[in-house]
Amino acid sequence: MKIISANWIVTCDENNRIIKNGAVVFDDKILEIDTLVNIEKKYPNIEILKLEENSVLMPGLINSHVHLEFSSNTTTLKYGNFMSWLNSVIKSRDDLINKADKKLISTKLDRMKKTGTTTIGAISSYSFDMEPCVKSPINTVFFCEVIGSKGDMVDTLFADFKDRLNNAKRLKSKNFIPAIAIHSPYSVHPFLVRETLNLARAENLAVSSHFLESPEEFSWLHKDEGSFLDFFKNFLGQEKAVTKPMEFLNLFSNIKNLSFTHCVEASDVDLEKIKDLGASINHCVTSNRILNNSKLDLSRLKDIPFTIGTDGLSSNNSLSMFDELRNVLMIHSDKNIVDFSNILLKAATSNAANALGLNKGKIKKDFDSDMITFTLPDEVEDMDDLAMQIILHTKFMDKVIIGGEFV
Repeated sequence: MKIISANWIVTCDENNRIIKNGAVVFDDKILEIDTLVNIEKKYPNIEILKLEENSVLMPGLINSHVHLEFSSNTTTLKYGNFMSWLNSVIKSRDDLINKADKKLISTKLDRMKKTGTTTIGAISSYSFDMEPCVKSPINTVFFCEVIGSKGDMVDTLFADFKDRLNNAKRLKSKNFIPAIAIHSPYSVHPFLVRETLNLARAENLAVSSHFLESPEEFSWLHKDEGSFLDFFKNFLGQEKAVTKPMEFLNLFSNIKNLSFTHCVEASDVDLEKIKDLGASINHCVTSNRILNNSKLDLSRLKDIPFTIGTDGLSSNNSLSMFDELRNVLMIHSDKNIVDFSNILLKAATSNAANALGLNKGKIKKDFDSDMITFTLPDEVEDMDDLAMQIILHTKFMDKVIIGGEFV
């Protein structure tokens, strides 16, 4: 049993409870949260780690959608247009993947930890990032991704996917959880979607998929035209999309932990279906901006919870969740900055935990003890401003606790 106290405890629970001069009693789970005065009275013989002035203790951040296999990219890829970016990815893919060796990915994971991330949803196309994820103290929901739209290749592609998934399942632990990713409606044959989702249902695995990220994808899926037509003709000899958006969404029934990423071109009907499926939306605002795609209109989500993801360094300049939170705060300039900051902290903690099916994201009794501590540059006078000041000023952690251990 350990006890830690801070000037501010941000719980990210259902009531957005914030405790001034509070303390948390924990082992691998949260045992109790109260004021420091009350905790000292109740546990007079246990040493309390008291953090310095202007300290904050909150749940560790959860990056719900990140690609690690392209972590070597900095200035190689083309930005400003989705198709230009996609063509540059295909051109440079092998070189970037070869450069993103295990040492580099481990370094990126360590930096993510130092910037407050304690859990990731890692989308893995090849499983080259599996070993670094297994060895990292960061919790990983490891989404083995299936991709391929050619009908005559589905058996081979499915066999490869199952082999990667089985390898992940052999390494399963409390910190490493296998899951399934469907790349997107334009790139995965309906047979592959159905079969992988049947596996997810049978084994109760979390599922994630990209969905309607760009105008080019919208035109291709709805009208079989636009820039994707030339792309598919040149690379795959296809002149029609393998599925329509609603046909794709209809395949995802009865998936317990389901999320769709981007959704910036989703229609109201699509969003209603996503809500009916009980899914979340992974919001990757920096990636959307860098590729010159639309901004997700959060007002249209209504009852659909959203989470925050950095996407990968193929379409971002940082994997820090606090960098991403600042970008979300600035890009959604129509939102009240104080109120929206509270929404964002929950999106990056409890919402993400729910989407991934984890008992994390809250400082609440019986939840996993994944917590971060940091120090604000000065006193916050008004508690209502705390979330905003946290997002604006936080870069690196003082302490990171995962599963009750200081890491």
